Amino acid sequence: MHFGTRVLSHGDSDRQCCGHTLWGMTAPSGPAGMAWDWVQIPEGVVTLADPLALITNLWLLDVYGKVLTPVQAAPHLNGIVHALPWQAEVQRALESESAEV
Repeated sequence: MHFGTRVLSHGDSDRQCCGHTLWGMTAPSGPAGMAWDWVQIPEGVVTLADPLALITNLWLLDVYGKVLTPVQAAPHLNGIVHALPWQAEVQRALESESAEV
């Protein structure tokens, strides 16, 4: 579930448009969430600012039940991010803020 997206900068000649977004769910073991920063690159495409800088309370386990290190978990977490319709939510936030200005 999308909990929110915030536009931190609309960009200018010195800085790209950027912000962060938060997604989560209620799991049997409690609430789970992920957040990340995004940037808008040319042609209006939004992308992860840093694929290794995802913030989460998820603990991913290997086949032996051992918690993955952040580096080991990164590809799996990125897979989750890319399965979410987060870019559409960012675009919606950008359009909403543009309409307010």
